[in-house]
Amino acid sequence: MFLRNAWYVAAWSHEISEGLHAKKILAENIVFYRKKDGRVVALEDACPHRKVPLSMGRIKDDQLECGYHGLTFDCSGSCVRAPGMERAPSNAKVRSYPVEERYGLLWIWMGETHSAETSKIFEVEHWGDQQWGLNQGDGMELACSYLYMTDNLLDPTHVAWVHLTSFAGAACEDTPLELAATDAGVTVSRWIMDQPPAPFYAPFLSFEGNCDRKQHYEVRYPANALVKSIFCPANTGGEGRELPSNTFVMDSYNFITPIDEKSCRYYWFQLRNFAPNDAEVSRQFASSVRFAFEEDRVILQALQIGMDNKTTPHIDIKSDRGPKQFRKHLADLIAQEQGQAPKVLEIPVKAVSA
Repeated sequence: MFLRNAWYVAAWSHEISEGLHAKKILAENIVFYRKKDGRVVALEDACPHRKVPLSMGRIKDDQLECGYHGLTFDCSGSCVRAPGMERAPSNAKVRSYPVEERYGLLWIWMGETHSAETSKIFEVEHWGDQQWGLNQGDGMELACSYLYMTDNLLDPTHVAWVHLTSFAGAACEDTPLELAATDAGVTVSRWIMDQPPAPFYAPFLSFEGNCDRKQHYEVRYPANALVKSIFCPANTGGEGRELPSNTFVMDSYNFITPIDEKSCRYYWFQLRNFAPNDAEVSRQFASSVRFAFEEDRVILQALQIGMDNKTTPHIDIKSDRGPKQFRKHLADLIAQEQGQAPKVLEIPVKAVSA
């Protein structure tokens, strides 16, 4: 189900404050806490004695003491004290996970520790750029598979029906998509030419009239995405063209972390190429983005229920090409990680007749 040799977002950095914080990630129970120097520790949330959650214990001098019999573990997961015993049992260990803080987020490496290179963390262009505004990040929990979330991000066509009052706009229904696949992920994109701007973006454009709009949805393995929205005056856009100075650009960064097979956490923030210090603009964007993503949550949770309880086969349509390509290669990566042979056959997309 999951690619483990990868960085996932565990939490917003500010969520891990004083005390112990229990989270489930990739169906593994993990406890987080901060040491006195501010660095975060992540340990398996189960004492090896009787598997009582260590998150029910307490922090003592940067170490974690089990709340059942007092077995105490250091930041590496080794037991350093077992009350009533001369020395701690040699097999009294819990797993320690590599963590890194970046972009206001806490990242965790779920695979082999020796492979945990911080250079593999998703790169955010323009982070810290004083000319770009930041829409403060948010997050939510969804009762659906993380793969339905990646499907959704690789399917801009859903915007025309799910986001009627926000991201939708003329020509969102029928303009064809371009698909590109690399070893890093899958991108679907399209230019929508000479149309009215979508309601979500219209108040923030610095030009009047129709626009050329680019939708760029790039999802990288295992489940992180860059959604780039570009608006420029009509007849000035298009692939490979130099865009005018009044072009609107918003980069939305989206990070999906599986909780288990049928639930996930979704974290996001946006960077924009205007109004870098305007708190009101940031507030408006944050509120509107949250509203739109709540629309996604309603659909995706209903989708999970529908797929779990289906009594007839589901079908695929043309807009599923990107999601299917992503799933296929991700499944191959997981198979390779587990020492299995990847599948070699593509599943054809079955289009529905008009």
